[in-house]
Amino acid sequence: MRDPYEVLGVQRGASAAAIKSAFRRLAKKHHPDANKNDPKAAERFAEVNSANEILGDEVRRKQFDRGEIDADGKPRFQGFPGGGHAGARPGGGFGGFRGGGSGSDGGFEDILNSMFGGAARGRRPGAQAFDFEASTFGTPDLDLNVAMTVSLEESVKGGEKRIRLPSGKELNVKIPAGVTSDQQIRLRGQGDTVPGHRPGDLLITVTVAPHPFFKVDGGDLRAELPITLYEAVLGSKVRVPTLGGAVELSIPRNTSGGRTFRLKGKGIPKGGTSGDLFVTTRIVLPDGNDAELEALMEKWRDAHSYNPRRDLG
Repeated sequence: MRDPYEVLGVQRGASAAAIKSAFRRLAKKHHPDANKNDPKAAERFAEVNSANEILGDEVRRKQFDRGEIDADGKPRFQGFPGGGHAGARPGGGFGGFRGGGSGSDGGFEDILNSMFGGAARGRRPGAQAFDFEASTFGTPDLDLNVAMTVSLEESVKGGEKRIRLPSGKELNVKIPAGVTSDQQIRLRGQGDTVPGHRPGDLLITVTVAPHPFFKVDGGDLRAELPITLYEAVLGSKVRVPTLGGAVELSIPRNTSGGRTFRLKGKGIPKGGTSGDLFVTTRIVLPDGNDAELEALMEKWRDAHSYNPRRDLG
């Protein structure tokens, strides 16, 4: 894989926040669900995820910066302790190594012993075995991080959504009710696998997509409600969308644009209660020029002139 800094488009000294921001932007841009006609989107998305698995983890990022792991997160071979090459010592056997028992000097067992931490276990007299779990390479990070975008309705009510992993595998993911942006859903055992290790977990970072009508304000919702000029003047009953379905709102006579109405309990439900929905009116005139409306307004202006800006100075 390419250098993860290059993949995410950040400098080596970038902050953790800058890396997170770059990952979220690129993951959203290259997500296969948003690029269904681009066969290479999944490949780019997987590359972005892999880069974030290294740079988004403080420990792995330091390992990469020190050259201990490569761009794929795999350990780099650091050579034998103390420098030199395997055949630097004189002695019998291949390459200068000598097999044998505990009294061998510079034998192959000694090299392995120094490489793997000296955790020797007696298998037979004069022989050594090594605990490879004590290796300086440590346990691999097999957790897999992916991004998922949900609608406001899905985040509030919960549901199920199908996602595609970088490997091409698809999973149905249960969305818990009340999930918010930047929260993570953990699916145990659905991450990467390596022989001899427990499978990693799949960590899904959730982003709640902007809604075309509602704006989230804590537990409340806010929205602009377009109304006609005659509805504002004469009053009317209009239908207003809510998360639970449309409701009817009474617009009183002589309602100015910018007036806000509170619909109690029509906000975001949480912990057995719900926030409110605040609806602000916006008077919308008909498209194009209307000669009859203009004539009516001129007549009304001449008979009922007023200045709503008199207090502005």
